[in-house]
Amino acid sequence: MKKETRTVVYDDELRIEAYRFEGIIQPFPSHFHEHYVIGFVEKGERVLSCRDREYTIEEGSILLFNPGDSHACVQSDEGTFDYRGFNISREIMLNLAQEVTGRRKLPGFSENVVYDDEAACHLHTLHDMVMKGTGEFGKEESLLFLLSHLIQNYGKPFESCIPECRKEIEKACEYMGEHFTERIYLDQICRCSGLSKSTLLRAFTKEKGVTPYRYLETIRINEAKKLLSEGIPPVEAAIRTGFSDQSHFTNYFNQFIGLAPGSYREIFSEKKEDGGLQAKERGKGLNGE
Repeated sequence: MKKETRTVVYDDELRIEAYRFEGIIQPFPSHFHEHYVIGFVEKGERVLSCRDREYTIEEGSILLFNPGDSHACVQSDEGTFDYRGFNISREIMLNLAQEVTGRRKLPGFSENVVYDDEAACHLHTLHDMVMKGTGEFGKEESLLFLLSHLIQNYGKPFESCIPECRKEIEKACEYMGEHFTERIYLDQICRCSGLSKSTLLRAFTKEKGVTPYRYLETIRINEAKKLLSEGIPPVEAAIRTGFSDQSHFTNYFNQFIGLAPGSYREIFSEKKEDGGLQAKERGKGLNGE
């Protein structure tokens, strides 16, 4: 079996994260990101669930996730999975969209899975340059070509990609967003939203695509990523984002991100020490120390 490796690079010039996972067998449970994801399947087959639809993704599939798109991915065969992709924050996407469209408005992707040779070509070119630390303006040029093509062919206003949510559900989301560092009980969320427990669970899961608890854990993981990128130790990041213990934090982080917290932090700490871009390749058995 092919050795499992996970390589991540943060590009200071473009201010985006580039991932490459090879030989992966790990499933990814239902979760969402605050950033955009543009990915490409190089090998393997999986079942992807996103926005109430199910897809079979395979070699050649391009994945497009908007911030907030709940998705899950599991194996559909005995083989491993190779994947490369980019994470782009809302702030950076806003700047890029202005360059591409002339309008300072967030774009939204109308499709989550597409097959597009031109987009794949731009994506591969850009990904290789980021991974190798290639400089000059060719890297930025490739990124703008990629986004220009994707927005032109699959873009629509970001607001229209956000599922409509009842006011009660939004109140529950706001409460968790304000109190994620604390120990939260279901009773508190119910009082805030004005819904019974059973109604809240059914309605929330239908509207958001994840359970309230998974939504809370995803908020915590996203906040922990920010702290780790600033050099905060994993144990402190766990405490500051409301996780009950280090083991709980490490398990969730690895499930959602595909890396242990300590490995994610090293990407940024070593980059600062060396003054350059760092790629991290890891096998199985990583811990978050």
